[in-house]
Amino acid sequence: MSGAARPGGVARPDGAARFRALHHGRTPDDPLVLPGPWDAASARAFEEAGFPALATPSAGVAASLGYEDGSTPADEMFAAVARITRAVDVPVSADVEAGYGLAPAELVDRLLEAGAVGCNLEDSVGGVLLEPGEQADRLAAVREAAGDRLFLNARVDTFLLGVADPDAALERAAAYVAAGADCVYPLGAPPSALPVLRAGIEGPLNMAAMPDGPSPAELGGLGATRITFGPGLQRRAQEAVRAMAAELAAARPGS
Repeated sequence: MSGAARPGGVARPDGAARFRALHHGRTPDDPLVLPGPWDAASARAFEEAGFPALATPSAGVAASLGYEDGSTPADEMFAAVARITRAVDVPVSADVEAGYGLAPAELVDRLLEAGAVGCNLEDSVGGVLLEPGEQADRLAAVREAAGDRLFLNARVDTFLLGVADPDAALERAAAYVAAGADCVYPLGAPPSALPVLRAGIEGPLNMAAMPDGPSPAELGGLGATRITFGPGLQRRAQEAVRAMAAELAAARPGS
């Protein structure tokens, strides 16, 4: 990558296929690690480090734009994704929360216009789980509108919202895979549940690496196919900025 932005922002025709292929044929000691860029500069840094693809975090992007998680206007989120995709040559998947109330065809169009090759879609809104059948129908409609042009990562929020029984997550995962999801993302699942989830979920399994949790390699060994970081990397960068700010403030004349 030369550092110059790509013109346009529209996903390349083979982008989703390249991204989908990265999820298959992986071994437990080699999960797909997808850093989460929050702007063009961070995306370029991750690409230059050799990562083959990226996955934006909605909370990290929100923070970079000055919003609380879940409060970013759709237009600003898609514009931020477009700036990221234009900055790099690797495929970029976008976290678009629950889809901003957009009709499936419009959501697909907005993602493709932004240059994304995939997306995360949550199955809760405002801290309330959607009915699994309702979410499966929505995923099926997104799949129908997208064809094979987008990789669909279906987030399962049961663990996140306090439902500890893995069977609840497995029920939703089965419905979402049947509806056309390429990958399942049980956010908040404890590492101890990973072997059960791996055994019961067909296809790729996404897990988030947490600062105080198992490493990406350890999560791969437990059954995760791909590893993302949510807003964790953006927050680490923000802490570094705070440290620099404190150092500068301490060095001011008269301080």
